[in-house]
Parts: sequence; C-alpha cells; structure tokens
Amino acid sequence: MREIVISSRNSQKKHELKALLRGLGIKVLDLKDFPSAPKVRETGRTFEENARLKAVKIAGFTGKPALADDSGLMVDVLGGRPGVRSARFAGGGADYAANNRKLLRMLSGIPKAKRKARFVSVIAVSTPEGSVKTVRGECRGMITCEPKGCRGFGYDPVFFYPAFGRTFAEVSASRKNSVSHRARALKKARPLILNCLRKYLS
Repeated sequence: MREIVISSRNSQKKHELKALLRGLGIKVLDLKDFPSAPKVRETGRTFEENARLKAVKIAGFTGKPALADDSGLMVDVLGGRPGVRSARFAGGGADYAANNRKLLRMLSGIPKAKRKARFVSVIAVSTPEGSVKTVRGECRGMITCEPKGCRGFGYDPVFFYPAFGRTFAEVSASRKNSVSHRARALKKARPLILNCLRKYLS
C-alpha cells in the first residue's frame, strides 16, 4: 500500500490530518511509527519555511514521502501575531490555555470590529530526495472576548467563525474540518500527495 508520513508529534494535529486524508487510498503513518526520528527545529520565519523544514527532514529520515503542516493564528490588529510563534506565544512550554490568555489580554478593550483574525495552514509534501512543494489554506473569523467551547485545540476556543455563529471549540470536529484552514490546505495538497506517491513508486 502507498504510504505517507505525517511529520508531527502533536497528537491532536495528527488526528485531524488523518481524518482529512481519509479516502485517498493511502496508509498514513506518523512519528510514533518512527520513534528515533529527529526533532525538527522550526527556525523558519514563515509558515512555508517551517513546513518545508519538517517535511524534507522526515522524508529523508524515513525514506518515505512526508507531509508537514505548519499553522497558526494571525490577528490583524496585532500585525499578524502570533503568526509562526502561535504555539509558543506565551513562552516555551506554554499550554493552549496560556496562549489564549495572553492573546485575550493583548486584545483587551479592542472593539469587536477590530478583532478580525485568520487561521493559516501551510502543507508541505516532500519526497525522500527532498523535492518539496507547498500549498496554503486560510480561514477567516473573529477573536472572542473569552474562551467558549471545549472541543478542538489551540486557539479554537477564542476563534469565532461567523458562518457557524460559534467558535471552532463549540462545534464538532467534522463540522470544523469542513471549513478549517487545514482542510482547505489539504484539499489543495491532495493532487500533490498523489503525484508525489505516483512518482516515488514508479
């Protein structure tokens, strides 16, 4: 069976990516299948650079095509922050709740009309030889004044999606995945994945 490796140790992200990859007729592996895989330092200044770093490194290590996602939240009034530092916004080792608290503190007093934000996901697909391509998906919404909902992960409790009238943390995973930044990026990435696997196996 055709195989691709997800270059991530984030269990929630892996679960979401695997759900979005269903139906392609491929076996999706992750770094649990490769315990000695190196930890890739995300030293890039953009989502594209970090996604490329992760995909190329893991594809080279495993000898299999690899897929990497680098994603984050960009808030207009904050000049695009947290951006590529979304996971580390409140400092190294900070959890999701700490990141959300810091974000809400920074937006304290900002009116609703100026709380526009977008989730961004960049997917990189790499062959073991290092041939890599990227695609980008975005989802626009607003930042709430307080967390709402207990589903999802990351900034989902504070990301209000107008078409749903709820935050991402207040809706089911399947509903979120129908419109999310990651879903939109993966939809664009499907031809890249299938083409990569076709070339790799030919």
